Amino acid sequence: MTQFLKDWGLWIGFLVSAFASAITVVHSGIFGLPPCPLCWWQRAFLYPQVVLFCIAALRRDTSIALYSIALSLIGLGIAIYHHVLQMAPVGTLPCPAEGGVSCAQIFFLEFGYITYPMMALSAFAFLIVLMLFVRSTPRAL
Repeated sequence: MTQFLKDWGLWIGFLVSAFASAITVVHSGIFGLPPCPLCWWQRAFLYPQVVLFCIAALRRDTSIALYSIALSLIGLGIAIYHHVLQMAPVGTLPCPAEGGVSCAQIFFLEFGYITYPMMALSAFAFLIVLMLFVRSTPRAL
């Protein structure tokens, strides 16, 4: 399994980031769910990874792992804050929304804890772990 992740990790990263990005576009563009400011910040750290993974996978460039980990760690931090903001009692944490959609508003809740920020958190965490496998692959000189 480890060798599979090392060999196909860049393509898997591309598929995961592309799928997650497509889901955000479909939910806001087609279903009409307006993204809050924290959602936009999470998207800002997810969308570029689609392009980076595509280029890296085509070139078999594993050096992208470090960049993906950095982007995903920031996105993960935002997603954690956003999820806690939604799950905490109203007014516990500040919401950066000014006149727009409240970051504390829950549009999707399944099993009592799965929200959009939790899905983003899962995608970022998956990409971090995946890139740790890819990064452990020795690079050619």
